[in-house]
Amino acid sequence: MTAPTYEKLTAPSQGSRVTVDAKGNWRFPDDPVVVLIRGDGIGRDVSAVPGITTCAVQVLDAAVKKAYGGKKRIVWFDAHAGDVARELYNPGVRDEQVSTLSEDDQRQLYLPDDTLKAFEYYRVGLKGPLTTPIGGGFRSINVYLRFRFDLYGCVRPVRYFKGVEAPNTRANKVDMVIFRENTEDVYCGIEFKSGSDKAKKVVAFLRELGYGPDLVLDSAGIGIKPISPERSKRLVRMAIKYALDKKCPSMTLVHKGNIMKFTEGAFKDWGYELAKAEFRDKVVTEDELTREHGGKMPAGKLLIKDRIADSMFQQIQLRPDEYSVIATPNLNGDYLSDAVAALTGGIGLAAGANIGDQSAMFEATHGTAPKYTGQNKANPGAVLLSGALLLEFLQWFEAAELVNKGVEKTFAESEEIARKGPGQTLHVTYDIARQFPGYSEKDGASSAGFAERIVHHINAAK
Repeated sequence: MTAPTYEKLTAPSQGSRVTVDAKGNWRFPDDPVVVLIRGDGIGRDVSAVPGITTCAVQVLDAAVKKAYGGKKRIVWFDAHAGDVARELYNPGVRDEQVSTLSEDDQRQLYLPDDTLKAFEYYRVGLKGPLTTPIGGGFRSINVYLRFRFDLYGCVRPVRYFKGVEAPNTRANKVDMVIFRENTEDVYCGIEFKSGSDKAKKVVAFLRELGYGPDLVLDSAGIGIKPISPERSKRLVRMAIKYALDKKCPSMTLVHKGNIMKFTEGAFKDWGYELAKAEFRDKVVTEDELTREHGGKMPAGKLLIKDRIADSMFQQIQLRPDEYSVIATPNLNGDYLSDAVAALTGGIGLAAGANIGDQSAMFEATHGTAPKYTGQNKANPGAVLLSGALLLEFLQWFEAAELVNKGVEKTFAESEEIARKGPGQTLHVTYDIARQFPGYSEKDGASSAGFAERIVHHINAAK
């Protein structure tokens, strides 16, 4: 693939591309170029004040240096999206003009061609939080990237960190990775406004199929829920491979197939089919466990099971330690990943990645918190932990472990310090500091201070 030319970006003079070979295997150099989108709000730097993405990059670079002594490094390539891109590429477009633009012109306001070309060429990116575009035509930068680059697997690891206040008494048992199908379900964007010509045509078609006004009113808005065997199976394949690589005990298919039999029920069926067809010697289903093994799990096998979605929301609170890897359709995954994150303290520490067969984007899952822009105050944890996922994706497991342990130690030591009573120096940001008795958000460290403390623990590691 020929290196692209850019309107306003300058490609790095050093570093190598991550590539995918003819057999679909990722190839990772020791100096990968990673596209970096710092983001809007708390993600962006303001003059000399760092945003959370810059703080996260500082920690990631320190971990790579500590782990490999200069033999490996990430070459960051700054690209732009969101409000930052609009200000750089189209500063003359006023808010009231946005809605008059075509959908693609709106897209270019917030996601310029330069950024798309950079990500397409280098394949891997790290992204801070981005603003929701105004105008109504182009609805979401994140959704566009998922469909444009077929990033079909939304991967959301959620775990408990000692020292973070969590509302659930079983939060310390939470250690799950949720694989959410990213390209189908009601989120695919096929919907028709109530009273529109398209909605009327769909309703008329449903009448021809025998669905009367007792089920669908003439005035109904319509949304389509496509779920296919091909896209369901590739998501389940990704989840099973992860579970096997990490030696996890189980992989759970979460669905609402008792009601939506031909979509979510089919997702469950296709999941089991894939597991048996491609991983037969490595897995056992829950039914087989009871019928053939007397309930005793065979050594070295991965348990494949399924749960109804509404029941699963109880399970994650009552028995979180029984679930390690989850695969689920799009809508369920959106709800479930945030709900599990809430058990451990909220999405401020929720890492995320959107991964396909040719590209991968790692990103924070929270918003831009614009009122904290330029204050060096927000928690960079979600971007940082997404960066740790990036390190794992690159197969740099030693560096990823340094990041995770550095975060653990920083939280744990602040909890110990807080137990000594008010007035002590904490090393966590305001959102964590205010959880300790006698402390308020004013006692929190800066974003940079939190990152520097994590780096301290990384450098002290033996």
